[in-house]
Amino acid sequence: MRILIVDDDPGLRRSLSLLLDAEGYQVVAEGEPARGLQRALRESFDIILCDVRMPEIDGLTFLRRFREGGGGALLIMMSAYGGEDAAIEALKEGAYDYVPKPFRSDELLLTLRKAEERERLRGRVATLEAELARWTGADLVADSPAMRKVMDLATRVAPHTTTVLITGESGTGKEVLARTIHRMSPRRDRGFVAVNCGAIPENLLESELFGHARGAFTGATADKPGLFEEADGGTLLLDEVGELPPHLQVKLLRALQEGEIRRVGESAARTVDTRLLAATARNLEEDARDGRFREDLLYRLNVVNIHIPPLRQRPEDLDALVASLLVRVSTKSGREVRITPAALEAIRQRSWPGNVRELENALERAAVLSSDGVIGPEAFEGVGTPVGTRRGAPAPRGARTTPPDLKSAVRAAEREAVEAALSATGGNRKEAADLLGVSLRTLFYKLKDLEIE
Repeated sequence: MRILIVDDDPGLRRSLSLLLDAEGYQVVAEGEPARGLQRALRESFDIILCDVRMPEIDGLTFLRRFREGGGGALLIMMSAYGGEDAAIEALKEGAYDYVPKPFRSDELLLTLRKAEERERLRGRVATLEAELARWTGADLVADSPAMRKVMDLATRVAPHTTTVLITGESGTGKEVLARTIHRMSPRRDRGFVAVNCGAIPENLLESELFGHARGAFTGATADKPGLFEEADGGTLLLDEVGELPPHLQVKLLRALQEGEIRRVGESAARTVDTRLLAATARNLEEDARDGRFREDLLYRLNVVNIHIPPLRQRPEDLDALVASLLVRVSTKSGREVRITPAALEAIRQRSWPGNVRELENALERAAVLSSDGVIGPEAFEGVGTPVGTRRGAPAPRGARTTPPDLKSAVRAAEREAVEAALSATGGNRKEAADLLGVSLRTLFYKLKDLEIE
């Protein structure tokens, strides 16, 4: 910790220098305020002890010029009797604290230690923010107030082992946020493991999560650790956690409560140190009320909830998001991809029900189809949903409409959504399921029920 003393009293400068040097501080002392200001702006100091009343430049003027010059050190003002008003005014203008003269050594050292702690915490916050900026993907552009709140909460929860439930529509970037939390955490050097609970057949999911012993079932020819063990010391993300079947919800609850898992086919429990993050596009509170999800497990998962708003609710992020996604698209295509102002305006004039994932797919498709790497507004015709267009919009005045029965309306809406998702993903059913926010099993059921080829 490097300290600059600025005071015109040579006796005070000497006594302070001896005291602080004995405490392990690196001390520089200046008797002329102008020279002290030059050194403060030229060199690196953590704390500046500055007298309030000095010739030529008083303490308040010193503070103002130091801040105007871009100085960032903490200023602690020293004031003799009668100078308290100036010291308080300095506090209002950004000084950290002030100590009255004459002061006791222990009082001054306590003030300095408090300042050290503040600087340590400020440095920690700066480190976390740098990590956040380093690891945040294009999916998590945060120009909007809503996304800045998401980032702030992620930064604050990252250093802890607290279970976090990340909610939001499909395509909003829930897994990207989970990876960001892991990379800002003390577990960053250990593994991050992600599994989509809706993408693995139910009869294999238990073994995938908790592992199995040799001979536990047909085909189990060797012991196999599960994902909880694989992520031991690190972080496990259970994506689409709402798709867990009831019997696995019970096992997950025990793992969270006891910090233990049991492989399929084994009777002995194994201790794991795995931080759990969960993500879902479903409303788990409704599922719990309807008996589809255990209420006690929801409480365990939802210690901290971070909700990522859909893209249509944060239009302020669109421009920066498009710019960031174009970098990724350019890397994939092997050439620079640019977008015209008219095309960017076309993007702004559409809502994106598939959120960032749909927008990225649209940009990638446009880049592939572009002959010169320049994306124009025609690339987004028939893509997304024009802003202001809503299903079920009222008919014009005077028009006579016969509303369909509710069952038919729901079925028609489901068919429209499924067909739109399949069209947007080029028929890729896994991506269509992700776009719709349902599991692959649910999509296959809907395809059969709706008689969609």
